Amino acid sequence: MARNAEKAMTALARFRQAQLEEGKVKERRPYLASECSELPKAEKWRRQIISEISKKVAQIQNAGLGEFRIRDLNDEINKLLREKGHWEVRIKELGGPDYARIGPKMLDHEGKEVPGNRGYKYFGAARDLPGVRELFEKEPAPMQRKTRAELMKDVDAEYYGYRDEDDGVLLPLEAQYEKQAVLEAVHRWRSERESRLFGDKQQQEEEEEESIYTIHNEEPDEENQEGQEGEEGGVTFIAHVPVPSQREVEEALVRRKKMELLQRYASETLQAQSQEARTLLGL
Repeated sequence: MARNAEKAMTALARFRQAQLEEGKVKERRPYLASECSELPKAEKWRRQIISEISKKVAQIQNAGLGEFRIRDLNDEINKLLREKGHWEVRIKELGGPDYARIGPKMLDHEGKEVPGNRGYKYFGAARDLPGVRELFEKEPAPMQRKTRAELMKDVDAEYYGYRDEDDGVLLPLEAQYEKQAVLEAVHRWRSERESRLFGDKQQQEEEEEESIYTIHNEEPDEENQEGQEGEEGGVTFIAHVPVPSQREVEEALVRRKKMELLQRYASETLQAQSQEARTLLGL
């Protein structure tokens, strides 16, 4: 490997040194602002950075550059903005003006800063890139819950339905539905009445038919048979069990009433005598 002295003697090194002596080669901006120790040069580099930022901000306004080129330009602008801040700090250290406090803010405010990501800004077409537009959309504010007093302001007669008839629409509709309901009720009542009358007529016809138990030639026995008179004529039936007559029922009721009175008011001796008398008489 050649030594530094040998490198300095190469043709390219000697040509560059000659150009620097003639003033044809521009001086490069230092990589670090702390490397500059002269105030005029520091202000010169700051103006150069502002010029580069202006050019790149004008370029990024073109949305037809493509997503990747727009992202690269936006990164370069943010890098130059940080570098400008470093040079402003160095100018202040060298005794120059405080540009961070009194300098124009146009370049800084041309970009929008994402909330929560302080320092990085988006310029021009970079604001409409996929994934960036959503960052600037504000979340909808949560709905505030109304208090009881605010809710009661909306409670009036209309809330309870007292003004439903004022619009003139509800009453005609109610009259129409009421008329239809009445017609349906009348139709239902007529159908039920016709079915009921038809059923009663059929039942009456079945009752008018001659019973197989009817006897026309034999005379009924008073102890075993009882004549029953219908709505339209008398029909005689055979009684398969002994049926007491009305007179026998009355006599039984009278005897029961007498027994109850004797048990309530008569003494035990009188009851015994009465029971003995009935036994003797066979009652």
